Parts: sequence; C-alpha cells; structure tokens
Amino acid sequence: MKKGKQSYLLNNRIFVKDTSVLVGKRESEGPLKEYFYDVLEDDLFNSKSYELAECKMQRHTLQNLLKKCEMKIDDVDCLMGGDLQNQIFATSFAAREFHASFLGLYGACSTFGEGLALASLLIDGGDFKNIVVTTSSHFSSAERNYRFPLELGNQRTPLSQWTVTASGSVMLSCDRPEEEIVPAITAVTIGKTIDYGVTDANDMGAAMAPAAFDTLKTHFSELSRSPSYYDAIFTGDLGIFGLDLCAHLLEQDGITMPKSFSDCGKIIFSEKQKVFMGGSGAGCSSAVFGAYIYELMKKGELKKVLLVPTGALLNKDSPLQKQSIPGIAHAVAIEV
Repeated sequence: MKKGKQSYLLNNRIFVKDTSVLVGKRESEGPLKEYFYDVLEDDLFNSKSYELAECKMQRHTLQNLLKKCEMKIDDVDCLMGGDLQNQIFATSFAAREFHASFLGLYGACSTFGEGLALASLLIDGGDFKNIVVTTSSHFSSAERNYRFPLELGNQRTPLSQWTVTASGSVMLSCDRPEEEIVPAITAVTIGKTIDYGVTDANDMGAAMAPAAFDTLKTHFSELSRSPSYYDAIFTGDLGIFGLDLCAHLLEQDGITMPKSFSDCGKIIFSEKQKVFMGGSGAGCSSAVFGAYIYELMKKGELKKVLLVPTGALLNKDSPLQKQSIPGIAHAVAIEV
C-alpha cells in the first residue's frame, strides 16, 4: 500500500529467513566482534587481487546462506546485489557462479537498503517467493578505485572513513520460518537523490547526511510515525560526524531523535582502531544488520528497527571534474 510519494506499507510481512556475513580481521576486532563468527584472516582470500578476493567473499556468503536456509539456488527466484567496484564487478562475477535470475544494483553504500526495499516490494506483489540480497566492499579495492593505491602510503584526512571489508547476504521470503521470533520487513521508504554541494571526496558523512535527513523526515511524515515508534534507528555509514550532522538537521526541523539513534559505520569500529570517522562501504550496513541487528531481533532485544543505508553517489572521476557529491538513503522498517 503506497503511503505518500515515497513510502510503502507492505500488505504482507516479508520475512528475513536467515543471514550470512563474512568480515575482515580489523572488523572482527571492533566492538561487534562477538557477533562476527566468520572472519577473513587474509585480505586476499587466497586470490590474485583484492578485487577477486571480494568476488570470492560474495560467493562465500551466498553459499553459506543457502546452506543455513537448507535451500538450493533453484529455490531462489532472484539474486539482487551490488558493490563499489567498477560496473559492480564483484557481484556480477559472483552471480555467474549461481545461474540464477540476477538484478545488479548500484546505490553506492546504500545498495543494501535499495536491495531490501526492491526485493520486499517484488515479493509483496506476489510474483516472487524467495529473493537473496547481497552486498560487499573491500578496503583495499575501494582505496585504489576511489582514492590512491595503498602502496603510495598517502595520509588520511581527519574526516575520512575506513571502507569496511565485509560481505553480507540475506534471504527474504514470503514463507514464515518455524522459529518463534522472525524479523520481517513491514515498510520501506525509497530515498531521493539529495545534493547540498559537498565537494570533499574524503568527507562522506557530510555528503550523505542530508539524504538520510530527507529520507527519515519523509518516512516519519508519510507513515505518521515518530522516531519513538522504533526501538532503534540505524543509518548505514554516516560515521561519527555524519550522524551528528543528520541529528542536527532533524533537530532543526523539529524532529528529536532518541538516544538509540546510531550508525552502522560508527559502531563497527572503535576509536582505538584509528579509523577516524568510522566505517563505510556497501558491506557495512549488510554486515552490521546480518550479524548484529538481526541477532538482537532474534533474541527479542529489539522488536522494531528502522535501517537506513546511506550512499555517496560519486565515482573516481566526478570529483576531478569539479562535481559535487549527491547522496541517497533508503529506509527499511523491520519488526518482530
């Protein structure tokens, strides 16, 4: 059921049947280490390059997800996903191993939210039963794609973030699993492209915060909900500064966010790890959701969560061509 111009209240609950997450060593040493069971000890994953390692990471989480769900790829109606490499290289090359219907997505670091939203709407329409949403990112491949090769040893700026090395895959289904507590997607808000003129490619939080603000404001307005409706609200990867900026923009608009308002990029690392503003990347929100948020919901510690993955829609050439950085954010309501 469409509510307003951007929000949809789903007619049916779209169940999160299970998740699979693989993270890098640095991510496994952060505050969420007890939730990350599958850890990549070698960033190359026994591959010839970091780009190929990321492809292998996605294959690994997809295979593990099918195993956990006790399903075969023939049981999946569609595979959706994306990453940060050129032409979503990692996802496309991982998908070729599975011979399933495939929809490649790109929303930068918001791709996980885009995938959850689109998959939920397709399943709710009645023509799809099971859809896998998968995303990934890799610190080393992202650095040389968007910034500088690691071999140059360039210094990082204080407002920069650390691209998360992780892959997260989620199985969405119209069929309710037998478990007593099953998180389900109940509503989505599709974000708009927002550009406040930020030009610093090292300050992703400032570029994405206005988009998160706009999507959150729209979600609350069109669904007639206040922030207190949710037990917790997580943006995707605004980082420390971006989260504060988003909260400030909401406050100026008369929306006071609760103490439970947080960010996946902020909580995946600690300040002691010297990652400046926190984590980022297409694998950030999928890893934190699949390992941490999903686990808390399965335990009943969180019953209503709003996940708002965020993305900066630049490429390696746009800053060099003096272009500002548009942002995007999609909101997904998950409840038990």
